[in-house]
Amino acid sequence: MKQINVGLLGIGTVGGGTFNVLKRNQEEISRRAGYSIKITKVADRDIARAKEITAGAAEVTDDAFSVVSDPTIDVVVELIGGYTLAKDLVLKAIENGKHVVTANKALIALHGNEIFAAAQKKNVIVAYEAAVAGGIPIIKALREGLAANKVEWIAGIINGTTNFILTEMREKGLAFADVLGEAQRLGYAEADPTFDVEGIDAAHKLTIMSAIGFGIPMQFDKAYTEGITKLTAKDIRYAEELGYRVKLLGITKRTEDGVELRVHPTLIPEKRLIANVNGAMNAVVVKGDAVGPTLYYGAGAGAEPTASAVIADLVDVARMHNASVDQRVPYLAFQPEQIKPLAILPIEAISSAYYLRMRASDKPGVLADVTKILGDRQISIDAMMQKEPQDNETEADIIILTHITVEKNMNAAIAAIEALPAIVGSVTRLRMEELGK
Repeated sequence: MKQINVGLLGIGTVGGGTFNVLKRNQEEISRRAGYSIKITKVADRDIARAKEITAGAAEVTDDAFSVVSDPTIDVVVELIGGYTLAKDLVLKAIENGKHVVTANKALIALHGNEIFAAAQKKNVIVAYEAAVAGGIPIIKALREGLAANKVEWIAGIINGTTNFILTEMREKGLAFADVLGEAQRLGYAEADPTFDVEGIDAAHKLTIMSAIGFGIPMQFDKAYTEGITKLTAKDIRYAEELGYRVKLLGITKRTEDGVELRVHPTLIPEKRLIANVNGAMNAVVVKGDAVGPTLYYGAGAGAEPTASAVIADLVDVARMHNASVDQRVPYLAFQPEQIKPLAILPIEAISSAYYLRMRASDKPGVLADVTKILGDRQISIDAMMQKEPQDNETEADIIILTHITVEKNMNAAIAAIEALPAIVGSVTRLRMEELGK
């Protein structure tokens, strides 16, 4: 059986998992691929650790560029992360005629357009299944399994750290800061969790799925991101009382005016399967015009779940590496000349239903003033709940769920509500999605 020689850049958590799974399941993988796939060279700054993991089964170096320039290497697997050195290494590998497999969502979201164009010219494969949702084969589903469909929308829990935090806040009634500390102690959150809790990591992944789903270029710089740092246990509790769960969702929709591309905390009806995805798990719902909503669920991170996706890409490369570019699945599902730069809508132009919470003086006429402001802007109310003041309190929480409206109208309504003398402080606003049709 012929052998595919793999150069591995980075043998940290995912790299180590990839090496171990490939070694453990070598026979099964070879039977599927028709080739023996072997990591023959590894680049990592920690040479001692790399040698310990590989145990003499691969050459180890601290010079990553020597791997991408090695004429014996057929495929380069990039697992070092970031988007500066990683970009240089990937482009150099492509220039040298090598196929590339990467788990680097930031690299693809920010530089995918350039990388795919370079790969097209050199007739090499760039595979990136592991860049989105870890072990869930969502890229393959979007690029191949749903090829008959016009994708209408995609919505996903695509960051395990934030899903773990929100699950703990809901189940234990804890504040965000307390749960974040626990997530860091358990290894779910980084020492600097900004990319996760502010929605940037999810926006990288959403940008990739949006490009594949709608046949548009990567446009990460136009994605709207809003994290979970300002969420309170009170709002999570009130949402549940009303039959909803709060999740950090990445949402992208095709509309007549353009494409919505947004990440933010979202209320979802508790009856939806995705609303019941808890802990550090990921899930993505894709709505196609022919198939309807389809759900993809699994581990979105971790050494071996992510390695599963990396190795699946290696199998695909082995099967198709001798085919011409026209015989392969296009990088973004659509033929390169058919990629269309549809407009990404600003957040003010998106349409959504809303959860509003306001603190108001407990006196007559307040609700009438609030409902008039909403009615004047053609915002209809779906449900309303008023919490009774506690002992000796003169203020009460009012919670309103609205029907769908344009965000700019809601912004205007919130500004007017906050200007009412009876309203104390700011109005809390969360977006709501049904995700059922």
